[in-house]
Order: sequence, then structure tokens, then C-alpha cells
Amino acid sequence: MAEPSRNRQPSVPARRVAALAVSVALAAGATACGPKDATAGDGGGAGAAPAKGGTLTVLNSEPQTNFDPARLYTSGGGKVPTLVFRTLTTRNRENGAAGAKAVPDLATDTGRPSENATVWTYTLKDGVKFEDGSPITSADVKYGIERSFAAELSGGAPYLRDWLVGGDTYEGPYKDKSKDGLKSIETPDERTIVFHLRKPEGEFPLLATQTQFAPVPRAKDTGTKYEEHPVASGPYKVVENTGDGEHLVLERNPHWSEKTDSERHAYPDTIDVKSGLDSAVVNQRLATGAGADAAAVTTDTNLGPAELARIGGDAELGKRVGTGHFGYTNYLAFNPKVKPFDDPKVRQAIAYAVNRQSVVNAAGGSALAEPATTFLPDRKTFGYTPYDPFPAGRTGNPQKAGELLKEAGYENGLAITLTHSTAKNFETGPEIATAVQEALKKAGITVRLQGLEDNDYKEKVHSVQDEPGLFIGGWGADWPSGGPFLAPVFDGRQIVRGAANFNHAQLDDPAVNQEIDEINKLTDLPAAAVRWGALDKKIGGQALSVPLFHPVYKRLYGKDVKNVVISDWDGVLDISQVAVK
Repeated sequence: MAEPSRNRQPSVPARRVAALAVSVALAAGATACGPKDATAGDGGGAGAAPAKGGTLTVLNSEPQTNFDPARLYTSGGGKVPTLVFRTLTTRNRENGAAGAKAVPDLATDTGRPSENATVWTYTLKDGVKFEDGSPITSADVKYGIERSFAAELSGGAPYLRDWLVGGDTYEGPYKDKSKDGLKSIETPDERTIVFHLRKPEGEFPLLATQTQFAPVPRAKDTGTKYEEHPVASGPYKVVENTGDGEHLVLERNPHWSEKTDSERHAYPDTIDVKSGLDSAVVNQRLATGAGADAAAVTTDTNLGPAELARIGGDAELGKRVGTGHFGYTNYLAFNPKVKPFDDPKVRQAIAYAVNRQSVVNAAGGSALAEPATTFLPDRKTFGYTPYDPFPAGRTGNPQKAGELLKEAGYENGLAITLTHSTAKNFETGPEIATAVQEALKKAGITVRLQGLEDNDYKEKVHSVQDEPGLFIGGWGADWPSGGPFLAPVFDGRQIVRGAANFNHAQLDDPAVNQEIDEINKLTDLPAAAVRWGALDKKIGGQALSVPLFHPVYKRLYGKDVKNVVISDWDGVLDISQVAVK
């Protein structure tokens, strides 16, 4: 499970994201109007063509901890990690929807399925090398994956443990004394690697973008110390890592070749990553652009409402705001095991009563949030199918809500509790909770707000035993597809009773479970997307959640930054495409 970021967009694709929008003065005398968005690809710097050379500075709030491919929870290769680690596949490095698909990276293609998508075969490109000039082999990829099963290197995505035959009992190479390792990964020669899965998984090429698929030479493995100097397969190598990722310095890997890597450009000579900074400081430095900050970006810090209002008064600064969309939905979550939410009419009444316009305003306004009526994000790759099972317009329908309450036996209104985080995050915090409270009041529903410190909130809402009847939730996909969106939240077989549970409705519908299995068999991902959209609509009619909004990400970049690419894979600037000359 990915760790959340405190800046609205996760530093790795995450299922739960908390956001922090800060207010700083970016332009003296600026007027309060909406920002002018930068066009992805303009790249600043007076429109000059990108060229090699210079130093790119990265200013971040969150340190790049656990810089070991086994321990990182990434998708598409990650942000800073994708500069150092190549994987079998990676995200397509293009703007918008074109960037929301997997393409070959170390491999010659995105994988060749057989036996009903339970066997996947890859062939490595000829000429791929580590930073020391030694060739990357299929055995290196296999070993890199096997390391991710070691308890000492936990933290990465959990899918391989569930998908690979024998993955549920394998304990990693440090405890495995056999020469075969994980037998469900075969390496018949130095360039071929074959995966044997327990069940059909048509989305395996998307999973193969995770850093667990990065090669690691066994002879260079230093266990938990590997993060200090991981062996690079990408265009940059680590030359400094201090403060557990607070300061990273990357320099060119002389044995990387663009001939084998058409996705990364590697324009700058050096990447200087400085983390642990306050969000306000990050945005102020990017806005001012003094010295090295003129050639700086951020991979984890967003602009908030007050900052955007001030930027609106500065045309030049407004040109340096990148806009992106990541597959994420904020919603009200029902636990039908708790009264009165066991009554579908009560859940439907709340759905009709919600004023999405006021919720969007509470989330920072239309520049930072788009109203949602579907659980799936509004992007084709997820299978987005427009629907609204309880149409109430942007401002809600309290009259219809009241009628449903009467049908449910609550002629004199209803009193309920809404649990939320106390974090000032514009997503699950007090602002959203208050907007919902005020809207439901108009329908005769009295809402008591239960605010919990963020860690207590997460522990409570993800506990089957303690889960409240109604809470504010959010979900982000581990890759751009309906699969990692709907399956963890609505597949009954993924209800977890002794640890973190994300199936808030504790739904265990055999028809839903079976449809998830059937879609997972499809290797035609556009066809699978259509099925995910239909399943979303079917589940949505049960009023198990009330979609509220999809967040929009706004980030500044330095005035000398060129070649800005923002894809729908993660909605943020692709650091592998940036030039500063």
C-alpha cells in the first residue's frame, strides 16, 4: 500500500491521499482571479528548444526515503526513481491521455500472454547495461523481484505476492537457500524471463512498471544498505544520498544509451533533489526563481486556493503552472453494517442531499476539484462511463432526499455522525465535512461531525471492527485502470478483518466478484475498460458511496524549465522529460 503524501498528489501513486494546500504571497499586489494554465510541452524559457546540459533542482516536501527498488511503491516507474531504475515496461511519456498506457522499457514489448493470461513472457532489449557497464540479464530482473519478497525490504506494491504462483509463501533470497529462487519466474536464457501467475491478469504489463521489476545484480546487493547506492539501469546514477533521501544528487550514467531507451531524454547533466521543505517554501522558491531555483521543479507539492488566486494576477507566473489529472476520487463512504445506513433509502437520501458545488468550493474551487457522480475517475483509460444514479444537480435535491427519508420511516428527520480527518487537507478534512453537514441539514438530516487526528482517522475507517457508518474517503489507482480502483474497494474476497480494510461497504456480491475475475482475463485493455465502466455503474446504483469530486493538480515550475510533459498516468510533471538549457 502506497504511503500518502501531504500535498494532495501522492509522491507515489496511492490509494489514500491527504492534501495540504498552503497560502503564501507569490506576487505582490496580485488580484484574486483564476490562474492561467501553462500548456504542457511549452516548457518555459522563452520557448527555446530543449538541449542537454545544466543542473535540474527538485524542491520537495517529502524526502525520497527507501531508495531501493524493492521498497518503493511506485507506478509507471515513479518520479525521481524512474531516472535511476528502468523496469520491464514503463509509462508512455506523453501529455494527457496518451501518457496513460504502458510501453516497453527494458523489454522489447509489453509482454506476450499465453495460457489465458496466466503466463507472461518478456525478452530484454539487446545492449541494456548497468552503470558499471555490465550487461543487464533476465537473472538480474528475476533477482530484483525476489528481493521485494524479503521482510527486510518491505514497502513495495503487494501484487506479486498475490499474483505469482508460490508468491504467498516465498520469503525472499536471503532466506531461500535454493539456486532456483521463486520457481514461478523462469529465465531460460539471459534475455528471456517468464512469469507464471495463479490467475489470469490481463493488466500484468501495467504492473510491470513498478520498480520491483528493476534489475538488481546479486553480487552488488548490500541488503538494507542497497538504497545508499543502488546500481543504476536508468540514465542517472546516485552519487549522494544523505538524510535518508532528504538530499539526493544524481549524475549521468555513462553506460545508459538513448538507443535502448526511447522514453527518457536525460537532458540535464545533474539532478539535485532537496526535500524536507515546507510546502510554502517550495512554492515561494519556485515563484521567485532566484539562482538555481530558476531551473527547479517539484514532484510532490501543489498550489492551494490562495496561491492560485495570487498567481492569477501575474501573467508570467501563470504561464508556469502545470495542470494535471490523476485517477483519484473523493467520496462519502457508507458502512451498511451500521444503522441507519443499512437502509438503501437512507443512503439514497444522503446522495440526493449532497451539494457538490459547495463541496467543490470547500476543496479549493473549480480550479482544484471537479464534481463527481461516478466512483471511477473521469478518464477513458479507467473505463469512465458517465452516470448519476441519484441525479440532484450540482446543488443537491433536499426535497427528494426528504421524501426518501419519510419512506424510510424518518418523517421527523434523522441524526447521524460523519467521521473525518482533522488534517487541513481539502479532501477528507473539516472543510469538506462542514460542506456536507450544511447540505444535509436542508434535507432534515442533522450531522454530528467526528473529527479524528489523521492517524486515528485512518486506523478507524480501515478497521472492519471499528469502521464508522459514514466517513469521508478517497481512493487513487496504482495504475490507470478500473481494476486497481474497483477490485480493492468492492471485491468481497479483499475484505481484510485483521488489518487495513478498504472495502468500506464490506460488499461480498458473488456477481461482482465474478465480473472482476472475468475482466481480469482480458488482455485487450480498452475492452476491459468498457467492462470496468459498466461494473462501476452497476455498483453505483447500490448507493454504497457518494462520489464527491475528482481533484485537479496545479504545480509551479521554474522559469528556465523546458519540455514540460504531464500525462494522465499520475497528473504531474514528468521529470524524465525536463530540460533546463
